[in-house]
Amino acid sequence: MRTTIRGALAALALLPALALGAPAASAASPSPTASGTAAPATKAGTSFLTAVNLSPGQDADVAVSTGDYLYWAFGASEGQTPTVNVSVNLAPAADRHGPQTWTVEVFDGLRRRQSCTAGTQNATGDQSATSLTLNCTLREVRTWAEPWSGDPLPGTYYVRLSVTDAPQPDLGLAANAQLHVAAKGNADNAQPEGGTLKAPLVPPVGGGASTAKAAAPVAEKEHWYTGWFSGWNSRWYWTIGGGFLAALAGVLGYHLTRHPRGRRPGHYGAVPPQGSHQHGSYAERP
Repeated sequence: MRTTIRGALAALALLPALALGAPAASAASPSPTASGTAAPATKAGTSFLTAVNLSPGQDADVAVSTGDYLYWAFGASEGQTPTVNVSVNLAPAADRHGPQTWTVEVFDGLRRRQSCTAGTQNATGDQSATSLTLNCTLREVRTWAEPWSGDPLPGTYYVRLSVTDAPQPDLGLAANAQLHVAAKGNADNAQPEGGTLKAPLVPPVGGGASTAKAAAPVAEKEHWYTGWFSGWNSRWYWTIGGGFLAALAGVLGYHLTRHPRGRRPGHYGAVPPQGSHQHGSYAERP
């Protein structure tokens, strides 16, 4: 009993020391520093719908397989000129069987392929090459464009990295791709062109929604008949009205078919007297 009491008192005596030592331990442990840029993305999509969204200033460092299609998505605003830089670390030369050709392509929110004004869009490395460098500089993003044109507009843009030519045995070899998207200019640099885009080209699935400007909601126009077709109980009114009109049409139809010439006379079908003869009939001989 005395031993138990002494152990409890010793534990109570150690509580202040533990309380003082806890802050010191926490202060000694290093705290993570908040950086302005996000960590590089370590994944890539395999289609437009599964493209990995890259926030502004975020890079991508992905371990890939030779021959796969890789998709990323980023947002661009009017006045900007985006540039996509890709660096591919190829598989070891001892495992490859010939040269490889890699291609980088950029598509807008409508999945239209955008042309590059500068940069190496296709790069070929021989069997001894260790890496390839690709880049593509787009045209300046406009505030609006004609429906028939393919000018770059504000919204989401997709980057597709693929292998266009490689020996069959090399497909599936491990490689590494590093992506960096840079954009110069901003909305102040956009030239006035006499129009504005109603809504950014941001599809429902994919990236860039957080970086593109959202269009203000447009109120629907109201007409004198708007209230007739709105509301949860409007269909009941139309159902009752339609049933009443159908019943009225049935009654009128029955009346017309039952008495096509109006009300019948009281002696309809009676035989005329024998003494009456019509004009032109033969008289009886005596």
